[in-house]
Amino acid sequence: MRFAVDAHAIGRRLTGNEVYVRSLLNGFSVLDHGPEFITYLSMKDAEAWVPSRFPVRRIAGNPFIRLGCDFALQLRRDRVDLLHVQYTAPLGCSVPVVVSVHDVSFLEHPEYFPFYRTLQLRLTVRQTIRKAARILTGSEFSRDSIARAYGLDPDRITVVPNAAAQCFHPVPREAARGEMRGRFGMAAPFILSVGDLQPRKNHVGLIEAFARLIHARPQLPHHLILAGKDTWFARRVRDAARHSGVADRIRFLGFVSDDDLLQLYNACDLFCFPSFYEGFGLPVLEAMACGAPVVCSNTSAIPEVADGAALFFNPYNPDKITRAMLDLIQHRELQARTRRLGLQRAAHFNWRKTAQQTLEVYYEVVEQCPAVTARVMAASISQP
Repeated sequence: MRFAVDAHAIGRRLTGNEVYVRSLLNGFSVLDHGPEFITYLSMKDAEAWVPSRFPVRRIAGNPFIRLGCDFALQLRRDRVDLLHVQYTAPLGCSVPVVVSVHDVSFLEHPEYFPFYRTLQLRLTVRQTIRKAARILTGSEFSRDSIARAYGLDPDRITVVPNAAAQCFHPVPREAARGEMRGRFGMAAPFILSVGDLQPRKNHVGLIEAFARLIHARPQLPHHLILAGKDTWFARRVRDAARHSGVADRIRFLGFVSDDDLLQLYNACDLFCFPSFYEGFGLPVLEAMACGAPVVCSNTSAIPEVADGAALFFNPYNPDKITRAMLDLIQHRELQARTRRLGLQRAAHFNWRKTAQQTLEVYYEVVEQCPAVTARVMAASISQP
């Protein structure tokens, strides 16, 4: 059996999409050596992220070329039995497709995206879903949203939860703080938030809430650290910080590596995730896996992921965000409880389990496709 995985996101700093495919490939690599996985990459240095036993093929970085002709031709040459993509499959794909759709925010909240991006996703994702043999997503919230948006039978959509990567784990807090002082010159205690600077991540609301926190409790020494790459919306976020009255306490780190994220999660006093909309909310699990106390939104899939291991707030009300952060800063027993529950919650998820569940979907799809089943059987008979 030969499965193809579209891994063009690796090396492109596509955050959630890149983390997903990298982690999934690592999960496949620790399973029994059964099927062959061919990974398709676009970036030059991306191969370092792929497990060594998986063959690598190069496809065009230009999406019009990749999706228009290059990818489909490669699949025919490699004679694969199934292709797994995120959101968008290539035109003229000759094999069954499994598509991961992490959320449909581009349909439910188009204001979070540039117009051209919303239009592209509306067209390509609908076409992919229409042709896909199976749809994967990370939460019950997303399954319901996808089914509602496209008028689908929910049975076509399989929930396979994501997980924090193994690189995220507790390290001695003072050591992590020392790393942050050396790497970023950060000596003060800090509140951390992770996510690209885009509208749905609600950085503007978090900055307002943080400003209210410092104005109400000026004796607090805390800073606010925002880790995430700039997008078209970044100027709006930076303007909010500049006019907050506490700009000297707000720092933008841009895109950071997993190694730096590990130290940030472990060094922070608390992790705040104020997103309006998430199909899963992976940074919440990453922070929990490192033992950080978490405060987060009570919207979309976030409560499903965090369960009872975080302190929740209404992200549309900055006063509620301020109150949640202050409660966690002031009450050590609450801090200790959320740290403990967060570690327990993160342990419920792991990429080996996710990979195994995903592989089971691959096999189910192949078994339901007579042409693929016949080809696999013919190949097995012809082998000596």
